[in-house]
Amino acid sequence: MLPPFDPWLTSLVSADVAVASHAREEALAGRRSQRLASLLNSAVRGSTLYRKLLAGRDPACLRLEELPIAHKADLMCQFEDWVTDPALRLDALRRFASDPSCIADPFLGRYVVWESSGSCGEPGLFVQDGRAMAVYDALEFWRGPTLQRMANPWSLGERVAFVGATGGHFASMVSIERLRRLNPAMTGGLCSISFLQPACDWVAELDALAPTIVATYPSVAVLLAQERLAGRLKTLPREVWTGGENLTAATREHLQQALHCRVTNSYGASEFLALAGECRFGSLHLNSDWAILESVDDRGREVPAGEAGATTLLTNLANHVQPLIRYDLGDRVTRRAAPCACGSHHPVIDVQGRDDDMLALGRSDARVVRIPPLAVSTVLEDDAGLFDFQLEQQGPCNLLLRTGLQGKAADSSLQRARTVLSAFLVRQGADGIHIRCLSGETGRCGRSGKVQRVVVRLETPAGVR
Repeated sequence: MLPPFDPWLTSLVSADVAVASHAREEALAGRRSQRLASLLNSAVRGSTLYRKLLAGRDPACLRLEELPIAHKADLMCQFEDWVTDPALRLDALRRFASDPSCIADPFLGRYVVWESSGSCGEPGLFVQDGRAMAVYDALEFWRGPTLQRMANPWSLGERVAFVGATGGHFASMVSIERLRRLNPAMTGGLCSISFLQPACDWVAELDALAPTIVATYPSVAVLLAQERLAGRLKTLPREVWTGGENLTAATREHLQQALHCRVTNSYGASEFLALAGECRFGSLHLNSDWAILESVDDRGREVPAGEAGATTLLTNLANHVQPLIRYDLGDRVTRRAAPCACGSHHPVIDVQGRDDDMLALGRSDARVVRIPPLAVSTVLEDDAGLFDFQLEQQGPCNLLLRTGLQGKAADSSLQRARTVLSAFLVRQGADGIHIRCLSGETGRCGRSGKVQRVVVRLETPAGVR
């Protein structure tokens, strides 16, 4: 069965996105206002949770800042009351998402489903209907790197390789498989490569495929650059698309010099697939006609342009099935006060999202094994079922695994995680790694304000068992 796709609706939304790409702020504000009112009406009509929250209040008269801040853990605990379709049941969704053979299959015949990685300590499941997917498709086409590729008359025969987590219902994998099913002509030119393999294996796959475009995370792109400089990676893509982690100016410059290609960044989340895309000046422009981002301080008050808040609240104007209204993303976003030289009236944002460190394991007399942080997180979450953790490298062959869990549950979870992680590291070629564990202690936050999942600190704290 094909994934949800409505050609007529997609055409209508695409036409609107194309026009709004060049709209002035007044027109964008009008779109936001109308879409917010529609979202709130849908939430009141269909969501038991929001019907109770907004009881006796007219959605048309509400200001967004008057609504409560929503958190993933709270919403997932009330999933059936949260969603607007009573046919959506959390147990059934979890069974569906636990089966890799169902990736991109339509759930209940009409929904696209993907899961979040649990980067805030709580995994989530997100359901998109045909309308939401039409919005994401249009935003990717008109404002993402796809348009740059398709506008090139020499782009026939383009080969795109995604390097990342390939075994779960993550947004990237679901999106790739959905495109392959909807357009069989893309089957040979769109592939995915698991970064859970040893680096030598996925480098060999890339060389065999010789992709013209590589889509991946900045930390994995850095590994690609290192493999290229070492002479082990032979292929040279024409473009590298990055997302999911911080991309600094220095990292971008390093990648472009090492790989001799253009690097294009984007910003998205499981909660909204296409939040921002880059213009020709390298600025990230928020898709402000379909998403509202509020940068707030630690008391939930909006901060002025030019100032980074403690966290960011998302209101997704496209998804009426699973209302995300003032949803705490956990990223730190700064809205620039000055307009962009490209002329777009969509606001420019700077994002501090994931800022985990790359593990570099091994002693000086042996080859150092570098492992991207998202690969480590994927193993601990998917294979060990541990979501509340921080892994700290304290020496060339020494790791500390922390969790905020306590008691017997913590001991059992840590033992399983240590076994799974040790086996993974051995497969990567990192032998003789000592993993110590500490329960009842939450990991420390990084620059983004989020707990860093993987961090390198060459020190040994007291009280570690």
